[in-house]
Amino acid sequence: MGLSIRTLPEGFPRLETTRLLLRAFELADASRVKLLAGDRAVAATTARIPHPYPDGEAERWIATHAIAFAEGRGVNLAIVRRGDDLLVGSIGLEIQPWHGRAEVGYWIGREFWGQGYATEALRAVLDYGFGRGLRRIWAEHFATNPASGRVLQKAGMRHEGTLRQHMLKWGEPMDCEVYGLLAEEFRRE
Repeated sequence: MGLSIRTLPEGFPRLETTRLLLRAFELADASRVKLLAGDRAVAATTARIPHPYPDGEAERWIATHAIAFAEGRGVNLAIVRRGDDLLVGSIGLEIQPWHGRAEVGYWIGREFWGQGYATEALRAVLDYGFGRGLRRIWAEHFATNPASGRVLQKAGMRHEGTLRQHMLKWGEPMDCEVYGLLAEEFRRE
């Protein structure tokens, strides 16, 4: 296919929590990404994951990560269980440095829902982002996915409002719930 991942830029994060390792994606992760993200139930909860998941899409997506990080536009991390090195999902920050803010997004494979992995990974990424000078991190989720709202709340994010018919998912207008957290609020946690 001709895709390769550039050498990871200096400072690319590797974050550890009690149960998880958040690390750079590798091309070897592509088949697992396609399996997990390609699940219709997972794709239905996100704005950007297509369904059906096209062949080669995971490799293309992974190949963009080093460039985005090197340009200061974002960081995407594989969520991997520490005990068995099993990839269970993804989390990332889409950074807008001129505003000092980032949007956080994540997905977890369906078989791992309800196990606290998203909350654990989110707390680590919030610490990482605020530790690098961001003043605000925000997120949005489809109103039809209240479980994502609970993840954001458990990590300390505050509900800021509803954007009515803000996005289209598979041709259907979707309301989005918006959450945010400021650096000074995170430090008090």
